[in-house]
Amino acid sequence: MSAPARPEAAAGAVAVLLLLSAVAYTAWVLEVVLSTGLDPVQAYISELAAEDQPLGGLFRATDLVAGLAVLAAALLALSAFHLRRPVPEAGGSTARRPWAAGGWAALALFGAATAADSRLPLSCAPTSDEMCAARETAGLVPATHIAHAVTSSLAMLGALGGLTALTVAARRYHRWPLVARYGPWLLGAEVLATGWSLGAIAAFEAGHGTWALGAGQRLQVLLVALWLALLAAAVGLPGRTGPSGGSATATDATATEAAIEAGTVTGTEAGSATGSAGAAPPRADRRDPV
Repeated sequence: MSAPARPEAAAGAVAVLLLLSAVAYTAWVLEVVLSTGLDPVQAYISELAAEDQPLGGLFRATDLVAGLAVLAAALLALSAFHLRRPVPEAGGSTARRPWAAGGWAALALFGAATAADSRLPLSCAPTSDEMCAARETAGLVPATHIAHAVTSSLAMLGALGGLTALTVAARRYHRWPLVARYGPWLLGAEVLATGWSLGAIAAFEAGHGTWALGAGQRLQVLLVALWLALLAAAVGLPGRTGPSGGSATATDATATEAAIEAGTVTGTEAGSATGSAGAAPPRADRRDPV
């Protein structure tokens, strides 16, 4: 009876790692109580972790934790639930869930890129330091500035890809009701915040001001953190598999199995009871939560 608990334990570990990443990814809110010297409405959020900033080490560390936690959660979900075998379905057939697998793979990209981002910090803060901005325009800053832009872009691409694919998976495969309900709203808001950030970056690089670049980026990152927390809740809460209307059937089937093992109900009685209530989904499928 110990083997069936392993998928639930894996799902719990995925949920904990996602929640940890959500908390670490919002460490920038500490600028509300800590003196960073940067304007949160105008400054790149990455400037908090710049090498010349007094608290840069703190924000680089929290970004590293966030990235590694997401990467570990995504790889665990992929290895435990999507790379080993097709998912059992009702009637004995099997099926793969490419949207779910693709979503976790995109989150793995997000985690790896975020971790790499923390190891490739800016050398200075261009939105608040005119000399830094001039050196960046002239190409006199370290190569880490370009590398940081690449890893930041990959991280956001992975976050958007994961949010999109896992929201589709939740609705297509009737899983994670929280994600199915709120995922589309978060995705729409994230697309708008990303558009704001990209437009503001283009304006700043063209010398037309920041367009509240910092506010756009902070909203963008906050929405990703909310998405990670929502996904953690969806994966970690009981009754997360199957549509909301199917939980009672699964519960009744589990109770019947327990009664048979205890000797209080015969197999024949259980079979007739199951037949009258409707066939329960395969036991393996009910324990495949992500």
